[in-house]
Amino acid sequence: MPDKLSGPDQKAIDRFLTPFRVTDGKKFRLKDIDPADTRGLKSKEQAVSYLQRGIQVLAEMQEKLYAQDQWGVLLMFQAMDAAGKDGAIKHVMSGINPQGTQVYAFKAPSAEEIDHDFLWRTTRSLPERGRIGIFNRSYYEEVLVVRVHPEILEKQKVPKKLVTKDIWEERFEDIVAFERYLARNGYAIAKFFLHVSSKEQKARFLERLERPEKNWKFSLADAKERSHWNEYMDAYEDMIRHTASEHAPWYVVPADKKWFARLVVAGAVYETMRPLDLKFPAVDDAKRKDLAAAREALLGEGNGRRSGGTKVRQSRKAAKG
Repeated sequence: MPDKLSGPDQKAIDRFLTPFRVTDGKKFRLKDIDPADTRGLKSKEQAVSYLQRGIQVLAEMQEKLYAQDQWGVLLMFQAMDAAGKDGAIKHVMSGINPQGTQVYAFKAPSAEEIDHDFLWRTTRSLPERGRIGIFNRSYYEEVLVVRVHPEILEKQKVPKKLVTKDIWEERFEDIVAFERYLARNGYAIAKFFLHVSSKEQKARFLERLERPEKNWKFSLADAKERSHWNEYMDAYEDMIRHTASEHAPWYVVPADKKWFARLVVAGAVYETMRPLDLKFPAVDDAKRKDLAAAREALLGEGNGRRSGGTKVRQSRKAAKG
C-alpha cells in the first residue's frame, strides 16, 4: 500500500476535513459547525469502509514513525460528556501497535498535581519520539471546566495577585507558546473538539440509564453540567479562537453521528502524520555487511544440523549391519 492516499481518497479526506480544520481562530464561530453534519455522507457502511482503509494506512505510518524514532505525535481530545471520545480513540487507533501508542486520561488533578503549574501533569506524559501520544482531556481543561467553575481556580494555590481578569488570556498565551515549543522540538500536534449537540447528549444519557450494561457510564455530575451548557460552548469557542494555529490546529468534529466523527478523526490523524516524511531507516554499508554475515551464520547453522543428523542416521545403519 502506498504511503500517500491519492486521487479520490485524498479528495475525500479534503472533503471531510477542510470545513472542520481551524488554523486561525480569528473568524471562528462555533455556530458555523453543525454537530449533525456528515458532509452529505448518508451511509454508515460507506463511512466504515473509508475508516477501515484509513486504519490500514495509519498502521503503516505508525510503524515507520516508530522505526524512524524522530517525531512524536500528540493527539488531544476535548468534548462534553458522552460526545464519544473513548469510542473515537478506540476505533481509530484499533489497528496501531500498542507498543507505539501512549494513552492518558486526565481527570480531576491530584494533590501532587495541584502543587505544580497547570501544564506540569500533561508535560510529564508527553509521548517519546517515535510514538503517538493520546490525551483524553488535557491542559485545555484549565480554560474550560476551571473557567466555568471558578471555585476550582481558588483551590489551585495560585497567588491571589496573579488571579486577575486577564488570567484566561494569559493561559491562552502560555498554551500557544508551549505548543510552539513542542512543534519546534519535533512534535506533530492535532487537537479535537468532538462537537455534540445538547439534544444528542441527552439521548445518550438516557440510553446509559435505560441499558443496564451502560449504567456504569452514567454520572449524576455529568448530567448536572448540562445546566452550564451555554457557558461551556462560549468557553470552547473562545479557546479555539485563541489557540488554533498551523502547527497545532483544532478539528471541530461534528459528533452527533459517531461513525462520521471517527472518520473525520482518522483523516485528521493521517493529515497530521503525512508531512513527516516517514520511512524506515536506511541501512548503510557496514550494517549490510553485518546482516550478510548474520545470514551466512544462520544458513551455516542449518546445514550443520542437517549434516549432523545424516551422520547419526548413517552410523545407526552401520551398527545394525
